[in-house]
Amino acid sequence: MKRQYDLDWIRVLATLAVFIYHCFMFFNPWPWHVKNNETDPSYITSVSLFMSSWLMPIFFALSGMSSYYALKKRSGNEYVKERLARLGVPLLFGVMILTPPQVYMERVSHGQFSGSFFSWFPQYFDGVYLDIGGTGNFAFVGLHLWYLFILMLFSLITLPLFLKMKPTITKELKSYQLYLMAIPLMIVSAFVDVVGLGGWDITFYLVLFLFGYFILTKESFKKVIQKLLPINLVISVCTTVIFVNGFFSGMSSFGFIAAILFASIKALNCWTWILVIFAVAERHLSFSNKWLSYGSQASMPFYVLHQPVIVTIGFFIANEAWSIPVKLIFLMVVAFLIIMLVYHLMISKVSTLRILFGIKGDSKTKSSPDVNIFDSKNL
Repeated sequence: MKRQYDLDWIRVLATLAVFIYHCFMFFNPWPWHVKNNETDPSYITSVSLFMSSWLMPIFFALSGMSSYYALKKRSGNEYVKERLARLGVPLLFGVMILTPPQVYMERVSHGQFSGSFFSWFPQYFDGVYLDIGGTGNFAFVGLHLWYLFILMLFSLITLPLFLKMKPTITKELKSYQLYLMAIPLMIVSAFVDVVGLGGWDITFYLVLFLFGYFILTKESFKKVIQKLLPINLVISVCTTVIFVNGFFSGMSSFGFIAAILFASIKALNCWTWILVIFAVAERHLSFSNKWLSYGSQASMPFYVLHQPVIVTIGFFIANEAWSIPVKLIFLMVVAFLIIMLVYHLMISKVSTLRILFGIKGDSKTKSSPDVNIFDSKNL
């Protein structure tokens, strides 16, 4: 199979975008584990809204495509074993080691506990953590690691379907079919409410995961999205403006019809941005270099580590009398440096840590996109 470097670039850049998004969460007015003493209800919130509409959805679309590539060269049993090892191990490590300090800092910052971490830690197993500021403490999905949990779940429940129904990748994809695919996304966004994570219901992610496996792997997909790029870009920008303004004006509370319209616009915005990102990446990022090789391997540990580091730094600077821009720059720079130093000096060199953070191979393995769980050939 010809390597699709554009997918690797999307994955690496999307991981960096998640990092930026969670830095913004410290400053926007939405509930989060720790909050700055001053929030920004305008610019940072607007950017957060824009990013939230496509950020986690594109990961699930990519993961569906990657499942197709993985099953091209693995049996069902091999696929399951690798998913359990490469998703389950970092998830378990995160739940038991990285998550308790975050829950503790949340409890302290929300005035729900006072005292040391070690005096609080036995309470970590009291009740199930369900929401920010709640009473349960045991976060069985690892807070931000819910993506690994849900992806592992999707991988297991869809495997019988994937083994039975192989996508017809050579069948020509028509332009109108891509727009018809927005309809089930709109329906799910407007009417389905099972479990909300990352701004979307998990069934929305499941639809995108299936789209990735059955549709986005078609040979004609890239040709069609290139042809539709100008139209999709216009739709994306227009729906972003409507979505952001609709959010600030409380459009979803204007009545049943307005709520359905708002949810549909949000879903269309998500889908067209995904198509735009795929098209732009295919046009400009279909190459490899040392930065992609290094970043592709580092992206999984970076994803696992980024929120605990951001929350910890935010916890200590929350009440400092600095302006929001100064705090934001400080938070982003210091958090990024800490994460990359921990990865470069420790995780990448110690075999046990590599396994715990979802990287295949020993510490002497040459840095390559092929050893990352986010990789299009391995996931």
